[in-house]
Amino acid sequence: ELDYRDPGMVRYYLGGICEKTQRSDEAMEWYRSVTGGSQYIPAQIRYAVLLTKKGKADEALKHLQQLPATNNQQRAQLIIAESQLLRETGAYQKAFQLLSDGLEKLPDHVDLLYDRALAAEKIGKSDIMEQDLRKLIQLKPDHAHAYNALGYGLAEHSDRLPEALELIEKAIMLSPNDPYIMDSLGWVHYRMGNLNQGLSYLRQAFGMNPDPEIAAHLGEVLWVQGIKDEAKEIWQTALKNNPGNETLISTMKKFMK
Repeated sequence: ELDYRDPGMVRYYLGGICEKTQRSDEAMEWYRSVTGGSQYIPAQIRYAVLLTKKGKADEALKHLQQLPATNNQQRAQLIIAESQLLRETGAYQKAFQLLSDGLEKLPDHVDLLYDRALAAEKIGKSDIMEQDLRKLIQLKPDHAHAYNALGYGLAEHSDRLPEALELIEKAIMLSPNDPYIMDSLGWVHYRMGNLNQGLSYLRQAFGMNPDPEIAAHLGEVLWVQGIKDEAKEIWQTALKNNPGNETLISTMKKFMK
């Protein structure tokens, strides 16, 4: 109404408000109406994310692929957004290839390195995961999530548990209130046989954020300690809120036969 100099930014924020208040159709209209300015690419990415949530992943990918990028920052934003949509639909190999192509043009881009490491882990390329994360740590020594992802990856795919713990402890020092890092810390303690310590950290992480993967980890430790009713309740609530989460489903199948 006041003719603000950057109407695209106002529309982007209105879309965000609608999205956070569960009015996705209205949010999509606001995002789609951003036709220029600094928030154009972020608005179109959010539009694609909401399309995917409506089961229109192919349409969302096509929308992202048709967007014009005018600089390397925007190119990287679009590659990352497209790769995340591919990962969410289980197309991990395509996501990995897309990010690899992006890194050929932007070899030291920290976000592309981080996302390719995650994609590499999903398709069993743990050597590339480690290589990318170690390079990222060299480029950005205060990147807490790089230490965390590397530590978690080592805990999952190798017997290098003491090294994994050291990396995750470095991550928690850099970002002490991050629930995902707290989850990794609890998980690696569990893998090392420190059940009580693992349970304590996982309860803290779940209290900060009832994420389905944190729920899967917390439930597993509870189950192993014989606290099965609480484990089932946590899993079932998480599954109701996140019906397609792979980690949660495979954990429940493993224990609730």
